Amino acid sequence: MSIEIKHASLSMGNKVLLDDVSVRFNSGELTIILGPNGTGKSSLLRLLSREWPCNGELKFYDKPAPEWKPKTLAQSVGILPQSSSLTFGFTVREVVELGGLALSVPQREINNIATANMTQTDVLHLEDRLYPSLSGGEKQRVHLARVLTQVSRAARSTVLMLDEPTSALDIGHQHKTLRLAKQLANEGSAVIAVIHDLNLASQYADRVIMLNNGKIVADGAPEAVLTSTNIEAVYGWPVQVIPHPEQNYPVILA
Repeated sequence: MSIEIKHASLSMGNKVLLDDVSVRFNSGELTIILGPNGTGKSSLLRLLSREWPCNGELKFYDKPAPEWKPKTLAQSVGILPQSSSLTFGFTVREVVELGGLALSVPQREINNIATANMTQTDVLHLEDRLYPSLSGGEKQRVHLARVLTQVSRAARSTVLMLDEPTSALDIGHQHKTLRLAKQLANEGSAVIAVIHDLNLASQYADRVIMLNNGKIVADGAPEAVLTSTNIEAVYGWPVQVIPHPEQNYPVILA
């Protein structure tokens, strides 16, 4: 177990965002969180990442979150937010190398780590471009490279939290990003991703968690969670679910 949260609830005004949620995430597993808009997916990530205070119990590697020093935890836990407010005229390489601030290694090594991660996320050819000039999808991939740089020298299995990492990407980069997430999970990371595309979740997830009205309504393998009954009940739209003709994962047809 890499991260666990128990009895987490969150409200804003009269809106209940999370309602007594308890869940644990394991190393070596790509978990994708699904659910309608406003149902608590990003809110859950904000509690897990400690961006928002948690009124439940939060542990990293079986140790309560308050007992961790932020810099120590940052070497093993990386967060990719939905969007970034970064507007400074940094180059792409400078943004990626910001991830090296958590590392105690020479600058030359940070340069090499950043180059490797920019290659993985297909932004190396943009390294001299100014960050504000990039498209939304390019910015997402730059920040993914930054997060990978941050956790590149972790002393334990890493936790990666990715909030809508494919939302601005074209189809090729969507699949490349989730293939990379799957590879990182296979190498031992606990990868937690929020996405909206049910078919991408079905194809890549080891585990799917479905949220609705702030509660976990289904949790398991894609074929167990992504049924026509569950999808219609949660999203309010009828679908047909059929097996992929070659790879056999569930394919959802509206």
